[in-house]
Amino acid sequence: MSTGGRLTICQISDIHCGNNPYFIPDLLERTILEVNDLEPTAVVVSGDLTASGYRQEFETAAEYVSRIRCEHVMVIPGNHDSRNVGYVHFERLFGERYSCIDFDEAVMVGIDSSEPDLNDGRVGREHYGFIHEAFSGKDDKLKIFVIHHHLIPIPGTGRERNIIFDAGDVLELLDEVGVDLVLSGHKHVPYSWKLENMFIVNAGTASTTRLRGNTRPCYNIIEIENGRVQVFRKYPFKQRELAVDFNAETHRYSRYEEKIDSEVGVDPETVVRGE
Repeated sequence: MSTGGRLTICQISDIHCGNNPYFIPDLLERTILEVNDLEPTAVVVSGDLTASGYRQEFETAAEYVSRIRCEHVMVIPGNHDSRNVGYVHFERLFGERYSCIDFDEAVMVGIDSSEPDLNDGRVGREHYGFIHEAFSGKDDKLKIFVIHHHLIPIPGTGRERNIIFDAGDVLELLDEVGVDLVLSGHKHVPYSWKLENMFIVNAGTASTTRLRGNTRPCYNIIEIENGRVQVFRKYPFKQRELAVDFNAETHRYSRYEEKIDSEVGVDPETVVRGE
C-alpha cells in the first residue's frame, strides 16, 4: 500500500432534499461550507438525496451538490431516490449510478444498491464483475467501497431486512478483493463495525431531523495518511469526534463510542423515526 500523500474524503449521506418538515436547509448549507473549508480530495454523497425521488427534489439536491468545491465528487442513489422513477432524474443530473475514482493512494468504487419503489436493496450478481475488476491490481492502494444500504445490521435500525438481499455474497466478494473500508448510509445511525480486515462505517443524516434515539445530524470525515485511516464524525456547527482509527497494513484499530451530551443539536420534540 502506498505510504505517500494525504487524502481527505468527506462522506455526506441521506440529505433528503424536499418539501418536508424534516429537511433543514441550514444544516446542509453549513455542512457544505465546512466541507469546502477542508478542501477535501474527494466528497462522497452516499444516497437518499431526495425525500421521494421527484424531479424538483433532485434539482434541489443537484443545486446543493454543485456548491461543493471539489474536483472528485462521487454520488450514488439511495432507496428514496429510486421512488417514482427517480433514477431517471438521477442519471440526468448526476450521471452513472456505478462509478470509480482512482487516486495515487486509494481507489474508491461506488455502486447503486437501490430497487425501484422498494426500501430494500441488492447489488446483484450482474454487477459483481464490475466491482471485482475495479479493485483488481490495486493491492498497493487503500480500497474503499461505497454503498447506500447496510451490509450488516446497525444497532437501533429495526429489522435486519434493511441489509441488502445479497449481503453475504457481496461481503465475500469485498473480502476476496481486499476492501479496507466500506462507507454506507440508509438508516441515519452513525456506527462502525470491523469484519475480517474490513472496516464498515455507516453515516448519519447530514441535514434532517429524521433521527433515531439520541443520534444527531452529522457527516463523516475520513483522513488517510501513511497507511493510517481516521474516521471522524462531524456535527454541523459543532465539534467533530474520532469514531474509528486503524492501520490499513497491520489492521490494528480503535473504535470510539459516540459521546452524547447536553448539546443534542435538535429539539427532542422534533425527532422522528425514519429510513
